[in-house]
Amino acid sequence: MTNTFARQFGGTIGRDERDSTPHWPQPPRPPEGAPNVVVILFDDVGFSDFGCYGSEIATPNIDALAAGGLRYSNFHTTALCSPTRACLLTGRNHHSVGMGGLANWDLGYPGHRGRVAHSAATLGEMLHPHGYNTFAVGKWHLAPVSEISMAGPFDEWPLQRGFDRYYGFLEGETNQWKPELTEDNHHIEVPDRAGYHLTEDLVDQSIRFITDQQSAARGKPFFLYLAFGACHAPHHVHREFIDKYVPVFEKGWDVTRDERLERQKAMGLVPTSTVMPPRNDGVKAWNELGDDARRFAVRLQSAYAGMLEHTDREIGRLMAFLQHRGLADNTLLMVLADNGASQEGSPLGTVNASKYFNQVRDDLESSLPHLDEIGQEHLNNNYPWGWAMAGNTPFKRYKQNTHGGGVRDPLVVHWPSGIDGAVRGGVRPQFHHVSDLAPTILEMIGIEAPDVLRGVEQQPIEGTSLAYTFTGLPDEPTRKRTQYFEMLGHRGIWHDGWKAVAFHRPGTRFEEDRWELYHLDVDPNEMHDLANDEPDLLRSMIDLWWAEAGTHHVLPLDGRPSRFVGAHNIHTADRLRFELWPGSAHIPTDAGPELVGRSSTVNAYVTLGEEPANGVLFAAGDANSGLSLFMRDGHLIHDYNCLGEHFEVRTPSPVPAGDHEFTYRFEHTSRGGPATGVLLVDGVEVARSNYPKTLRGRVSFEGIDVGCDRLVATGPYTAPFPFDAYLDRVVIELDPESDPDPEARLASDLARQ
Repeated sequence: MTNTFARQFGGTIGRDERDSTPHWPQPPRPPEGAPNVVVILFDDVGFSDFGCYGSEIATPNIDALAAGGLRYSNFHTTALCSPTRACLLTGRNHHSVGMGGLANWDLGYPGHRGRVAHSAATLGEMLHPHGYNTFAVGKWHLAPVSEISMAGPFDEWPLQRGFDRYYGFLEGETNQWKPELTEDNHHIEVPDRAGYHLTEDLVDQSIRFITDQQSAARGKPFFLYLAFGACHAPHHVHREFIDKYVPVFEKGWDVTRDERLERQKAMGLVPTSTVMPPRNDGVKAWNELGDDARRFAVRLQSAYAGMLEHTDREIGRLMAFLQHRGLADNTLLMVLADNGASQEGSPLGTVNASKYFNQVRDDLESSLPHLDEIGQEHLNNNYPWGWAMAGNTPFKRYKQNTHGGGVRDPLVVHWPSGIDGAVRGGVRPQFHHVSDLAPTILEMIGIEAPDVLRGVEQQPIEGTSLAYTFTGLPDEPTRKRTQYFEMLGHRGIWHDGWKAVAFHRPGTRFEEDRWELYHLDVDPNEMHDLANDEPDLLRSMIDLWWAEAGTHHVLPLDGRPSRFVGAHNIHTADRLRFELWPGSAHIPTDAGPELVGRSSTVNAYVTLGEEPANGVLFAAGDANSGLSLFMRDGHLIHDYNCLGEHFEVRTPSPVPAGDHEFTYRFEHTSRGGPATGVLLVDGVEVARSNYPKTLRGRVSFEGIDVGCDRLVATGPYTAPFPFDAYLDRVVIELDPESDPDPEARLASDLARQ
């Protein structure tokens, strides 16, 4: 039998070289003139937040790209991060490829697997056979989060989904000063240099990847997918960027969005007849806030704005590099956001987003002392609803919702050698969706999506290329006909210029939802509900939504508040014992034990010398919430960090030299309720403390370390505080009790995108 390897040989083989003909397979070659491709993805940036979309935030480099390219005023996403990324990279709808929600959730149905099906190749996988090198840098959040530890499996990591190199973070968010970093297929330490910031590092790595590739193969095309952590919370940036915007935003969110709308009208982004919608539910008028509330809100928005300007500066650095190396002219570059501005900062705003994860709202009394610390590594700050509303000007609602504020986003396309010079700087009003970007890239390169990849039959591309807008007339009709929306039970359908949309309140029946109807072509911000005037049209739109939902694996709809809490984790669902060794890599939160919602025991096996021991044995979390078992001056201490309040239990005297088994027992009553912490040394109880309250949702987005606390300290010490005696292992055992309050984790899961 002749194997595939032999069948691919194109020469002839005789008895020796005299009667044989050699053959050398040709390496993949890109089409003549194939462009480089750079896709820059922002996180949680609203439609109006770029300067070229009406903002007062300084984004001169993005604005310059828009002036030399095109802005799209009718571009849409999915309302959430992982689904948008799945659409962007595959050219299919998010449910179609299994990413109906976050990569944190597998609900047991085809459209809600929390992973991208291998029948839907990514752009990395599609470009490889055509001679491209492919680089992913920044936020991934497309691998099931239970699979992002060093145990894998690695099937959904960037290198296994078509990218030659990867540098960034795999979860939905990370600390910008002390990030959870991964390079290629392994976790790495944060670079040890003064003033380190993740955004700057991501651009450094992007330049390094391109430099390495072009030095080895000048002219070979590349695809760079650069997904910043900005501007997802925490809004971390150098203080000078924050201070600059304090006087800018003292006017408040009402004036800010009015001014943005006027600039949008002047720019041709919205019709001059566009009227500002009322404030979103729960948002107070700016002048109704007290002085302290306004001061706090201004500082939080200034951190967001500073983070955005800082990221724009780094985009300018990348563009300067491409220009200097002669790569910019034939680089097809796209800049966009993954969803609308975020409602996850609560009405007031927060300096500790772990409170949001745990269904606890900040109050001014506890927040104001941290006003001047906003943007620093120990805070997880996010702005209030009013500023998110302004970011989404002139649209309703927010990220997570299928009204315009959740799904209408900026898109800038720049390609000097590919966009007609006569149309550069223009605005394109055609309706398009993030699933349309991959087919656009394929068309511009001159290749087709594969029918089969690595033996797997591929799903058809579902997006519609927008390449026709690069040369056509500004008002040419869109070539897209229909686009459905569904996110967290919110639904929408766009068809031939009309949109039907339903807002869904968790815990209610879907039949109770009210569908609204808008003629989006003349009413872009959904101000004039025509549901009562056009009942037949509305009925046909709803029927179309159900048809699309059936086609694209949206069903079943699930309105239970706890639906995501019960998402199955095949790797840890039945695991009650975890043995951790010092020297191991940092373990992401969702790949480790669930330390909230049940009783647990932590055992540490140590050998102490004559000198009093110091350092961390086990730590989970960061300064906003977490827990830590450590020694100081020979005392064994457990610190329970409940949203910034520290409850401690410690041995009354130093532990003597020798081999010891340390035990910390967490005796749980209910989520958020009281608990007891107990310390034992060699099986003998030595200390006990009652905690008046506990966490309800998650420990933190920052994960677990053994023998140190690598990133931001969760306990009262300076990280990394390595243990200076001998630690053999730490064993965590979870009680096999059922979760008494699973719905408490809903807000936590929704906040981690």
